[in-house]
Amino acid sequence: MATSTAPPRPLPPDLTAYALAHGLTVSGARPGLRQYVHQLWSRRHFVAAFATARLTAQYSGARLGQLWQVLTPLLNAAVYYFVFGELMHTKDDVSDFVPFLVTGVFVWSFTQSTLMAGARAISGNLGLVRALHFPRAALPVSYALQQLQQLLISLGVLAAVLVCCGQLPRPSWLLVVPALALQTLFNTGVALVLARLAARTPDLAQLLPFLLRTWMYTSGVMWSVAQLVRGDSVPGVVRVLLECNPAAVYIALVRYALIDSYGTAQLPAHVWALAAAWALVAGAGGFVHFWRAEERYGRG
Repeated sequence: MATSTAPPRPLPPDLTAYALAHGLTVSGARPGLRQYVHQLWSRRHFVAAFATARLTAQYSGARLGQLWQVLTPLLNAAVYYFVFGELMHTKDDVSDFVPFLVTGVFVWSFTQSTLMAGARAISGNLGLVRALHFPRAALPVSYALQQLQQLLISLGVLAAVLVCCGQLPRPSWLLVVPALALQTLFNTGVALVLARLAARTPDLAQLLPFLLRTWMYTSGVMWSVAQLVRGDSVPGVVRVLLECNPAAVYIALVRYALIDSYGTAQLPAHVWALAAAWALVAGAGGFVHFWRAEERYGRG
């Protein structure tokens, strides 16, 4: 029996018009910014559950388990106290040096851990990125939420240390809430930027610890920025850079809220405006920067 083969149907000359006419879209195409925000919000329960699961599993292999969430910054504070407070006599220039140091270490650790985790959010989850379709921003945002949860656990230990050092609770402690909220927005924005950069250049995750260590030493974690910039030995440009350093700004706000002897004279000028500006620029700018590469994550 003879069979007839029909000639192949020619492709339409305008494939774009053909796709639009039949409701076809590019797989993995980047949605509009507004739609992207809506998609991310619709997956907020996944973000929260993912962050909580990672926090629970973070120290599951250690004998002390979740205690390392607070032991790590406390041990760091002890080392810094010995090196900077005792050997370099930094404590002689700072009132209530132990509360000053412990508060700085806890607040800085929040920024440091968020940025380190954000840098690995995409490159460390390539299997998940390639297997499922979801807004990729959910990963760095969930990592930032995980670090916030860890900080909230650590705040109880910080409060206990402050009380033991004579810093009793007072109404100004409530200022910690807006200060940490602004810091969280700032950290999340920078984590989004690092997630995009590290997704293309994985070696950034190896370089980042050195960059963060340098940033820590210029942020007044172990020494007072206010004491340094008060003299004439610091050039004006350096003084502005030190006072406007976002990490130093958030550390100063939390110290002002929690420590009696840390007054307004030790705060940079317009400190709340600085904190809000850094949070807005980093948060919005980092989100848009990450969204612009949405269709490229997990490819190549």
